[in-house]
Amino acid sequence: MNHFDVAAGILCDANGRVLIAERLGGGPFHGLWEFPGGKIGPDETSPQALSRELAEELGIEVTAYSSFMNLRHEYDDRIVSIEFFIVSEWNSEPVGREGQELRWVPAELLDAEELLPADKPVVAALQQRH
Repeated sequence: MNHFDVAAGILCDANGRVLIAERLGGGPFHGLWEFPGGKIGPDETSPQALSRELAEELGIEVTAYSSFMNLRHEYDDRIVSIEFFIVSEWNSEPVGREGQELRWVPAELLDAEELLPADKPVVAALQQRH
């Protein structure tokens, strides 16, 4: 079974809202939402991958972040280990550079059922934090 290491960013604005991105592609999770991010390259640290992925997906430059939580999730066809970061400061306004829709959602109103299965524990942790 394939194993992937992933870095994901939880962008939090001054109003307590969190950015989620629509999942594109024809796979089984098409139409669900996720915290933006992606695979960590072989010569990258987690923070480097976070910065690169958010620049590619959202067109932003991360300027302040902190580690939030790590989790491992087993899907039917792969295992993902995800390091989640709270991104508190960035340059530019996030845009869906790959055609994905973006939504700012108050943390307390995040619906875990709308998100990827691996992201569900993060929703609970964010809601406890707020």
